[in-house]
Amino acid sequence: MRFKIFFIIFPIFAHALPGYYEPWGKDASLKVPTSLETPPSPPQLSLMGKLAEKIILFHQNVLTHANGPRSHFRPTSSKYMLLAIRKHGFLEGFMMGCDRLLRENEESWVYRTIEIDGTVYKHDPIPQ
Repeated sequence: MRFKIFFIIFPIFAHALPGYYEPWGKDASLKVPTSLETPPSPPQLSLMGKLAEKIILFHQNVLTHANGPRSHFRPTSSKYMLLAIRKHGFLEGFMMGCDRLLRENEESWVYRTIEIDGTVYKHDPIPQ
């Protein structure tokens, strides 16, 4: 029965147009994409970057669950180092992560703060 329904419904969607139409009015001046391409893949990591990524993921998935979360920052220091390595490469990302770990304390210094579920965290995103 499902097989027959598939052959009845499939031709309807086989010739469907994409859900994009040209903007009009005040939105007409916006930049219009020329094609619907997939987003670019992130840059390839070096061998050290891949190894560091595996170690950080092990820390996030295994050790943090055993000891409990302790970071006073959002994103957490391990997530910060992982994102920095992925964005800036191993050496610069590792140095940024180590700098972040040195600043991991309870003091309220010059950071912006955010509140999540009644707890105040320091907000320090990765620089562009």
